[in-house]
Amino acid sequence: MTQTNLGTALITGASSGIGALYADRLARRGYDLILVARNRERLNPLAEEITSRHGRAVEVFPADLNDPVALRSVENKLKRDASITLLVNNAGIGTHTPLLESDVDQMARMIDINVTALTRLSYAAVPGFVARGNGALINIASIVAVSPETLNGVYGGSKAFVLAFSQSLQHELAGKGVRVQAVLPGATATEFWARGGLPVEHLPAQIVMRAEDLVDAALQGFERGESVTLPALHDGTLWDAFEGARKAMAPHLSSNEAASRYQPLR
Repeated sequence: MTQTNLGTALITGASSGIGALYADRLARRGYDLILVARNRERLNPLAEEITSRHGRAVEVFPADLNDPVALRSVENKLKRDASITLLVNNAGIGTHTPLLESDVDQMARMIDINVTALTRLSYAAVPGFVARGNGALINIASIVAVSPETLNGVYGGSKAFVLAFSQSLQHELAGKGVRVQAVLPGATATEFWARGGLPVEHLPAQIVMRAEDLVDAALQGFERGESVTLPALHDGTLWDAFEGARKAMAPHLSSNEAASRYQPLR
């Protein structure tokens, strides 16, 4: 049993896959847990296993984040529970189905959970973190945030929001004792693919990472202080160059006149 106490981590989408693995790894590191997911039947045995294995307090908090009432209850928990020092925004849905074959109502539900719920929970947690001078957000995005052509455009757009939101918060909260990490998984062996109609076994094995390896790498990045972690990217200088190019453009993106290349020919 670990004697370290790092406060409480609230993890969404915690009943399986990446979320359940975050629960195990964070409990091992010394966090008590609040596990949020729709399925109480899956949360209860996970909570019992973690308590038995790591000796941490684990609270089960069943909530469907697509339900505004349930979402508000999680927001209230984040606002009122001062023991919470870490929010892992892991809950999300996705699809590989092209836009022309997708149902717009399903796409709207994806935006509700991938964007709206994540935003509301972050807004609920961050003021308390700032007031206490301590706290962290881990936002699970995706490589489609920077490679939108890879999968469905709404899914890619929702994850691009997660990345941009995280980077903006990193800038805004600098010096306030709050850390923000965006994690960009590639293809990962979870239920995500089967729920979207494409079992992971149909993907090339060389692009699919074990969920355990993904979470362990992401937490190493967190502990090293990374603001953006891409667990599958072997050459980190590629991300540095990507970010460097983006930041180099920043001073040149706004002007009181159109660029010369758009001026009419005379």
